[in-house]
Amino acid sequence: MAESVAVRAGGEEREPAGFVFEDRPRMLEGVRAYGLIMAMWVRSTMAYRASFAMTLFGDFAVTAFDFVTILLMFTHVDALGGYSLPEIALLYGLSATAFGVCDLLLGSMDRVGGRVRDGTLDTLLVRPVPVLAQVAADRFALRRLGRITQGLLVLGYALVTLDIAWTPLKMLMLPMTVIGGAAIFGAIFIAGAAFQFVAQDASEVQNSFTYGGTTLLQYPPTVFAKDLVRGVTFVVPLAFASWLPALYVLGREYPVDLPRWVAFLSPLVAAGACGLAGLAWRAGLRSYRSTGS
Repeated sequence: MAESVAVRAGGEEREPAGFVFEDRPRMLEGVRAYGLIMAMWVRSTMAYRASFAMTLFGDFAVTAFDFVTILLMFTHVDALGGYSLPEIALLYGLSATAFGVCDLLLGSMDRVGGRVRDGTLDTLLVRPVPVLAQVAADRFALRRLGRITQGLLVLGYALVTLDIAWTPLKMLMLPMTVIGGAAIFGAIFIAGAAFQFVAQDASEVQNSFTYGGTTLLQYPPTVFAKDLVRGVTFVVPLAFASWLPALYVLGREYPVDLPRWVAFLSPLVAAGACGLAGLAWRAGLRSYRSTGS
């Protein structure tokens, strides 16, 4: 019988020769494991349909208050940072939808620090599947679809009310922004989880870049100091998840002097961020020592 556990030596996972999935690429193996764990949690959730419906609506309502806050602001002003309500709705919709997709798929990554503290991470290390896939799919919360739905509704409102001279490139920019933005947020989730191997109580630091980052992107960059705008453009590339592509669609200039074609770099920035996050995760996992050591 093929062995079904992974052997860890020197802080690194190694599969025995008889590993049952040894002929599968590592990434494909992780995706398959993620899908199986996710399906298990979905079946568990749908066993209580009334409870799921209430939590789904609750998630929708709670996130909707973010946009209600913006609506209340516009009862006193005609523009915010030089942007009208429909323009801010576009920023909000792109950011909220991209983050919602990421939060649905990777929202459990902030639990890594808790697992390190209580030793439950050890149980993931002895299973014959990648640890990242297990952590990401753990407690998969289908109720987070409420956040995505709310973001899509605001985005739809923006697209209906804005007078945009649409071109094929601008139409392509919208789905590219959502996918690239979700990947950028995902990279931040994974890098933050890797940091928790070192600083076990750092989930709030991670959340300040993820949940805090999406709140930042829901407002126009002109209301923030230029140093902050530069930081989320060149250091933590959150601007590529919403601001830069959205301003290209709106035909507006970016506060930091950049050429307009930079807006199309969102997929490349997302790929680079995911690559760096993957390296950080591997380094964090290798540095981990069991609570029994």
